[in-house]
Amino acid sequence: MTMVNRPFRPIRARGAAVATLTAAALLVSLTGCGGDPAGDAAAGGRAAPRPSPEPSPAWRTDPASVAALGDSITVGFDACSVLADCPAVSWATGTDPQVDSVARRLVKDPATHSWNFAKTGALIRDLPAQVDLAVRQRPELVTVLVGANDACRPDAGSMTTEAAFRADFEASLRKLRHALPKTQVYVAAIPDLMRLWSQGRQNPLGKEVWKLGICGSMLRDPDDLSKAADARRQSVRDRVVAYNKALETVCERDALCRFDRSVFDFRFTGAELSAWDWFHPGREGQRELARMAFQEITRKGA
Repeated sequence: MTMVNRPFRPIRARGAAVATLTAAALLVSLTGCGGDPAGDAAAGGRAAPRPSPEPSPAWRTDPASVAALGDSITVGFDACSVLADCPAVSWATGTDPQVDSVARRLVKDPATHSWNFAKTGALIRDLPAQVDLAVRQRPELVTVLVGANDACRPDAGSMTTEAAFRADFEASLRKLRHALPKTQVYVAAIPDLMRLWSQGRQNPLGKEVWKLGICGSMLRDPDDLSKAADARRQSVRDRVVAYNKALETVCERDALCRFDRSVFDFRFTGAELSAWDWFHPGREGQRELARMAFQEITRKGA
């Protein structure tokens, strides 16, 4: 048998080659199929682009249409005559030049581009139904002023709970946002009902009207200054504060929602109250509400 001479290959060299290949495979498996992005970039390659976060939608200070939601305040109840609505003086969509409503200040043609879906006596639980009406018009701005009736019950014990109030407002805003993702929402705070009581009780005629059943939880026995009566009124005020906190907290989670606390802080006097019931805003009160709303709606910045 003939012997063939083959070149000598050390076993150590072959082992080193196998180890090198194994290490390279492990590196690829750890860095992914695309390799090291930093190394690729240094070698002249391009790293995979990272997605940029979507910018928050910007608040527009010149919406072209307005829909108003809420209760008796927004339909001008008792502002023109006793126990009657007067939408012409509404702070949100009224046509009265003395009030100079939000719609008059912002909208080119309020007659065709503003709508008032507020209802006297409405509670927060009625807001989702008003939202349904508003979305049909596709407004660029929705105003909300609701909640006074949830505190103004026949007695303090029947006020809407804070949890129920928050849930109904969340449902309303969620429904609106689902239908109109770009519509802006201005939410006015509920006025300080105790302030309205302290001013209105100075008028004998107003107190006679209160006996018809307006806001019994706050206005019943207006001249009773006993500890029990004071505690009852304070409980109503505390509930209004809680409602406003719920409105603010929910609104803060929506980039196109603005809550306006100035309505609660405003120190209404007899000059701004209805001459018919000394509790609801009269023309002057409606004008002040319009002024505060316009100021917040047109405020620039976050």
